[in-house]
Amino acid sequence: MMASRIEVPLIDRLPLVRGRARTCVKLSELTWFRVGGPAEVVFRPEDTDDLCEFLKRRPAGVPCLAVGVGSNLLVRDGGVAGIVVRLGRAFAEAKVDGTRIVAGGGALDGNVALLAAQSGIGGLEFLSGIPGTIGGGLRMNAGAYGSDMAKVVVSAEAVDGKGEVHHLTPADLGFTYRHASVPADWIFTGAVLQGEPADAGVIAERMRTIRESREGTQPVRSRTGGSTFKNPPGALKAWQLIDQAGCRGLARGGARVSALHCNFLINEGGATAADIEGLGEDVRARVRALSGIELDWEIERIGAPAGQGPAGCVPVS
Repeated sequence: MMASRIEVPLIDRLPLVRGRARTCVKLSELTWFRVGGPAEVVFRPEDTDDLCEFLKRRPAGVPCLAVGVGSNLLVRDGGVAGIVVRLGRAFAEAKVDGTRIVAGGGALDGNVALLAAQSGIGGLEFLSGIPGTIGGGLRMNAGAYGSDMAKVVVSAEAVDGKGEVHHLTPADLGFTYRHASVPADWIFTGAVLQGEPADAGVIAERMRTIRESREGTQPVRSRTGGSTFKNPPGALKAWQLIDQAGCRGLARGGARVSALHCNFLINEGGATAADIEGLGEDVRARVRALSGIELDWEIERIGAPAGQGPAGCVPVS
């Protein structure tokens, strides 16, 4: 009789590098929605060289994706098979170079905006209104308050799925609305952002206006994932189409469309990822039925439904 094949856990098949790898990590603790299943493995590289070595030597065929602070991310209830990369302290630094900011892919957008303001560098205030990291901002050409990454990026650095480093120009990045045209498995590790000399008082006032606007018009203290849908072409914004379709306050399970800003979905405390994604699809269906317009998700959705997650990890209850 043939012996059954024993599957070696992924964590035991990973290369030995300087960074830290953990198995069955609760991604619900790492995202703003506070929902979702576990990651089979989360890897935090020590630095770029460590990330490159890890990717070069990881087991063939094992998927790998990068996750920032989880501000614009929905992890499904089954969790994520394969490897999730989170950039740590070594990637969170930012420094001034004339009127430019050199920032790591893990640097918080708000911290970069603050450094620029303290250094008399204008043009980067919009980053204070984006609750994410520079790496995530590059991936989705993040923007707010009249500007976006495409308008300020001088160059970027990314590591591909084979562990090779790429130095990218704006043309290489291929920015379009809320999108960068680089392969999905590339991990952004840094960027150079161009600002301009400006009066510190003017910068501070601009950032104050942005902060007050966010606090007054967005559910910033709720469990949310930021803007849910991209603005479609045309005069009407996504929130206007959602409002016209009667979706303000619409609920499914523990998820609800924000009454303050209806392009935000909220976890009211007991939502599952399926509740949130299902509510988003309800909204899309109502908007489509009323206007014929197809809303595209801006929130990134990853992972498997409940019951289909990584083997050996505890599913969402």
